[in-house]
Amino acid sequence: MNDHYTYDYIHGTTTYVYQRKDMFRINTDTSLLAAFMQIKQGERILDIGTNNGALLAVAATKQPAYLYGVEIQEAACKLAEHNLKDCGVPFSILAGDAGNMTLPKVDVVICNPPYFKVNTHANLNESDYLRIARHECYLPFPLLCKQAASTLQEKGRFYLVHRADRIGELMKELLQHRFGVRTLQFVYDQNKEEAITVLIEAIKDGGHHTHVLPPIMLKR
Repeated sequence: MNDHYTYDYIHGTTTYVYQRKDMFRINTDTSLLAAFMQIKQGERILDIGTNNGALLAVAATKQPAYLYGVEIQEAACKLAEHNLKDCGVPFSILAGDAGNMTLPKVDVVICNPPYFKVNTHANLNESDYLRIARHECYLPFPLLCKQAASTLQEKGRFYLVHRADRIGELMKELLQHRFGVRTLQFVYDQNKEEAITVLIEAIKDGGHHTHVLPPIMLKR
């Protein structure tokens, strides 16, 4: 690695990853999802839009059977492979558009997806690396739900983090794709009255009883 990279700690974990300075980098949402997702020994895990493999690196500490990452950006694929090469768990980083791929069958899907629709919040003059990571250019939420449902075994778990102000849309799409929302946890900024983020655990062909966990308050 050279000066274009940093080696950074994922808050709340024992995991460090290399990151490129010009690409999407781990942030609070990465740490929140890393703490929220429940990975069990012997499970097969898929991270859709894995970027530098940070969430897979955290999952590797739980002794899963196999790790898969899907990423559309070739440079990010190479970085994810580097970050996982010594994780002690077999893995594959699949290069391509997750929305158009036949994905492997797994027990758990994790995703920190792009949050912004391309027709809103549209500062689309940023770099390709950041635009693809932040905006639903390739992976709108309905398509993400469809692909997660197609790859999960019955009763498989889907963990994601998203914008709280899109909760109505998120719940609707999950239900339409045969997911029961088992757990919700809202995240607040101490300087704002409304929730800014929501963490979701959804179960394929699961029931409709939802646990709402105590909120998380971020201090700035």
